[in-house]
Amino acid sequence: MAALFLTLLLGTFQAAAQSTDIFRFDYLNIPENDTGIKTQRYRILFNLPFKLNEKKDYLVTGLEYNRFDVGYSREFPFDRSELIRFHVVDLNLGYITKWNENWNFIALLTPRLASNFIEGVQTEDFFINATATFWKENKTADKPYRIVLGLSYNSTTGLPIPLPVVSYYKRFHPKWSYTLGIPRSNFKYHASSKHTFETTLLLDGYFINVQNDILLPDNQIGSKISLSALVGALGYQYNISKRMALFALFGRSFEQEGKLRDNQRQDVFLLNDEWNLYIRTGFKIGIF
Repeated sequence: MAALFLTLLLGTFQAAAQSTDIFRFDYLNIPENDTGIKTQRYRILFNLPFKLNEKKDYLVTGLEYNRFDVGYSREFPFDRSELIRFHVVDLNLGYITKWNENWNFIALLTPRLASNFIEGVQTEDFFINATATFWKENKTADKPYRIVLGLSYNSTTGLPIPLPVVSYYKRFHPKWSYTLGIPRSNFKYHASSKHTFETTLLLDGYFINVQNDILLPDNQIGSKISLSALVGALGYQYNISKRMALFALFGRSFEQEGKLRDNQRQDVFLLNDEWNLYIRTGFKIGIF
């Protein structure tokens, strides 16, 4: 049961619904593309479990911070001076319990502030995200596996609907494993205890409030900014120890849309629909 406590703590949709980290720092660089936009993201998270009783129920608390720095090399028909730096702050509150002999139940509530914070904190900066998930695993089988099934509502995806959390992991050979799921799938080669290589397909993005609404030429108002991207990448992980690792991903987006939206989440201006390179690196301490 102890191996479960950080299974599904949410981040900004970079496979966060499947995160097993107790500490992580990573840096993402999305270089400039044909639309003249580039993005950098700095992310840090920390999670901590508390055992509640002898049944091994757990309360999980955590804090995560993301900073996005956006650069523009071409002009837009509006003032972009307040669309340069954004922040996402999450407080994770989770509960884990034994559902039956085979399955565990995990519930998470994630209050979130997501804004450019030009004028402090406002009501529109506040979001609530939630996840409910069932978990089953067998680490002692000849071919260890893990199954995760549930639903997650995550405002920073830019998709204002509950999204499925589906993940099936299997170590089908001592040197090979795969994970099939949403929002991330991968295929890994475990060259040794120190070196792991992977191919991965993942969803990434954000949904953030824009204070001081942006007035557009057609008199529409941009009050939110969002990005949704489908990314394919190659990855490498250096395992410092069993639970501590350095990692890097290099790939590109296949589908991508960056938009300004109004208060009803309707699209009002397309910022970016061209593919980008995707470069990410960092350090983590995890459960698996």
